[in-house]
Amino acid sequence: MNVESSLVFVLAAVAVVVVVRWIANRTGLPAAALLPIIGVGYALLPGPNISLDPDIVLTLVLPPLLYSAALDASLGGIRRNLRTVVSLSVVLVLLTALAIGFCFSWFVSGATLAAGIAIGAAVAPPDPVAALAVGRRVGLPPKIVTLIQGEGLLNDATALTILSVAVAAATGDDFSAPSALGRFLIAAAGGVAVGVLVAFAVRLLSRPLSSDPMMANAVSLATPFVAYLIGEHVHVSGVLAVVIAGLVVGHHTPRSASGAGRLQTSAVWRLVDFLLEGCVFLLIGQQLPAVVQGLAQYDTATIVIAVTISVGVVLVLRPVWLLLTQSLPRSLHTWLGGDRLDRDAGDNADEATPSPAERRREQRLTGREVVALSWSGTRGVISLAAISTIPLVTDSGAPFPARDLLLFCTFVVVLVTLVGQGLTFAPIVRALGLHADEKDQARLRNEARSASVEAALAALDDLQAQEHDDIHIHMIETMRAQLGARLTRYQGRLTLLRESDSKNLPVSPGYEAALHVRRVAIDAQRDELLRWRDAGWLPDEGLRVLERELDREEGLLPDRPVRRRENT
Repeated sequence: MNVESSLVFVLAAVAVVVVVRWIANRTGLPAAALLPIIGVGYALLPGPNISLDPDIVLTLVLPPLLYSAALDASLGGIRRNLRTVVSLSVVLVLLTALAIGFCFSWFVSGATLAAGIAIGAAVAPPDPVAALAVGRRVGLPPKIVTLIQGEGLLNDATALTILSVAVAAATGDDFSAPSALGRFLIAAAGGVAVGVLVAFAVRLLSRPLSSDPMMANAVSLATPFVAYLIGEHVHVSGVLAVVIAGLVVGHHTPRSASGAGRLQTSAVWRLVDFLLEGCVFLLIGQQLPAVVQGLAQYDTATIVIAVTISVGVVLVLRPVWLLLTQSLPRSLHTWLGGDRLDRDAGDNADEATPSPAERRREQRLTGREVVALSWSGTRGVISLAAISTIPLVTDSGAPFPARDLLLFCTFVVVLVTLVGQGLTFAPIVRALGLHADEKDQARLRNEARSASVEAALAALDDLQAQEHDDIHIHMIETMRAQLGARLTRYQGRLTLLRESDSKNLPVSPGYEAALHVRRVAIDAQRDELLRWRDAGWLPDEGLRVLERELDREEGLLPDRPVRRRENT
């Protein structure tokens, strides 16, 4: 394929991704589930296909996707649910790999235990992209979103480490359980250390570069690749290094980055996610012909047994594990999935502090939450990339045991979970009635807004006590009046939220009217600026500067449909 053909192919892929995203927005169906179906349809047509190169996926695709997800994740939320996250991203991944490994060695002809553990490690880590896209659209509670995020960030490192150990055993290297455990611990600890060091270096760079958003964005885009390459160079988990770096940088970005830099960085990473995720999910479906070609040497019964084991263990073990960890006695539950802070609440806690029993109830998952979290385990590109790294032959020169069968089973697991669970996740969540408390979230946000305005008013009082210039005093009073009006608006919204008996988000006619008036004013300003530009009175450079000011002002408004006055 020449350069022009490659460019046409890429542009066509981007066009498909854009169209599917538009369809997904209109229908509510997840784009991550629709794109592989389109990819399979294209693969069945005559014409060129692009194969997934595992090295490219692991080096160029996975680091930016993981880093972007880590920037948006809640480090505090992951800390509060750390044991639940660890039980899903480490223990469950290990159990899945072992369960599939033993089943393959017992029931699949030609497969060894090491080969079975290899495919188990490949299909064990869920890819949360599809589940999170649907979950945010239907309004999943923040706790479930945090668990899905935390699991998706950490499980890839566990799976890839287990895979490397299994492949080493299958290809003929000396294998022992203690050495495998030691390798896993060293890879994990080293990945954490590398991630923290990279994050510290990024924080040092952020301060001098905060005044230039372009340089800050360049550093942000380079960070995941630097973390991954350093981790792989020192033979630790590069994936975990990327995740830890993203979590730490994202947690400290509000202090180290400028407002303009944060806005631009957020926009850049959203675009990167959109294009990478879309193209990768589209390419997943195109791998079908290459995967099917290698099945000629296996009889139908062997293929059916292998696929049944792979899909069955993935779908069954997850809900069983979640139910087990939530039904254990209190002490074991705390060790596996609870929060040790529950035991640290003292008798001197004030009335606003939840009791230990209340905190335990908050940490435990309800039955509806277990169902939703069980059905969120969609697999994705990391599974296909991981299984593709299996070598063709062992050290003795013999073919790797059942390699083509392992590839096919992995593809089926990805397709079944990505399409099947992806398309049905939203209806299941709606049927469960599981959604975030919008009223409570709005109340918390308005309380935080009020507290921030009160802090600003206190700072103005301190400033007025220090300054005696008339100009300063006038500006302070002007700012105090603006902040006072804002505080009055926030407190009025809080009163409405607290007094409303409905669980739905209350609507204030005055608040909605104020939003409508502000949007009408901004639209009128834009129209006038365009009229000046079209008349030749305002150069395009000046228009863009003034448009950015209005765009930032509009960005502060809640996401509401714009109401237009009807012509009478």
